[in-house]
Amino acid sequence: SVAALPVALGSPAALLAAPGLRGRLALALHVAGVNAALLLLYPRPLYKIAIRACFLGFAFGCGLLLSTGRSAWRHFGWYMCSLSLFHYSEYLVTAINNPRSLSLDSFLLNHSFEYNLAAFSSWVEFTLEKLLFPELKQITWLSTVGLLMVIFGDCLRKAAMLTAGSNFNHIVQNEKSDTHTLVTSGVYGWFRHPSYVGWFYWSIGTQVLLCNPICVVGYALASWRFFRERIEEEEITLIHFFGEEYLEYKRKVPSGLPFIKGVKVEL
Repeated sequence: SVAALPVALGSPAALLAAPGLRGRLALALHVAGVNAALLLLYPRPLYKIAIRACFLGFAFGCGLLLSTGRSAWRHFGWYMCSLSLFHYSEYLVTAINNPRSLSLDSFLLNHSFEYNLAAFSSWVEFTLEKLLFPELKQITWLSTVGLLMVIFGDCLRKAAMLTAGSNFNHIVQNEKSDTHTLVTSGVYGWFRHPSYVGWFYWSIGTQVLLCNPICVVGYALASWRFFRERIEEEEITLIHFFGEEYLEYKRKVPSGLPFIKGVKVEL
């Protein structure tokens, strides 16, 4: 519906990049109207879900509008579409795969303070460099490489979630359930932690897309450190759950992330 606004207004598609306040005012009134409708349609628990999904849809629509223009914000529009689709699909795939674990946190919008700080930092870097070095944000081939990394990473992560089914959870599990099985097929035959591999390259790809040299390095280092610690924590649990079966799988299949071998096992 956001992407359809230019047609309704008879305005250029790039409402956000165009001069004047008409397009921006139309977007503000539109999202306010949708929010009011959601308040009327849904009780409080469902409204909390609906408003987050609406916010992500609004961000995706704004990204589409920016992407249709030729301004320096065009690649930022690609980024907005990528970011909003990632968070929306995290909730959607969890709802399909493992509805028992579904919660507002499944959107991953409140993943951590560090995650939010990293996102904010990338926006600040893009804006400052756009003002100081506008030509840096117009390297279309580099942004295209970043977009391909984003698509690959997100597709790999969602394939991992769908392959794992109800075994997948955003929170590392400390107790084995009756339905918990070791998944080694599909993308898990390529990497032991394909969801982390996908997220790793997705996160770096967002910064390549934005042509953010500082955040490319920062995201790579921070993501690598986070997943190294997360994988070690998770593999301790998996060895406890599956014993020799997981150790054999660990010997045959790499983690998928550079220079990360997982928890060390004393033989």
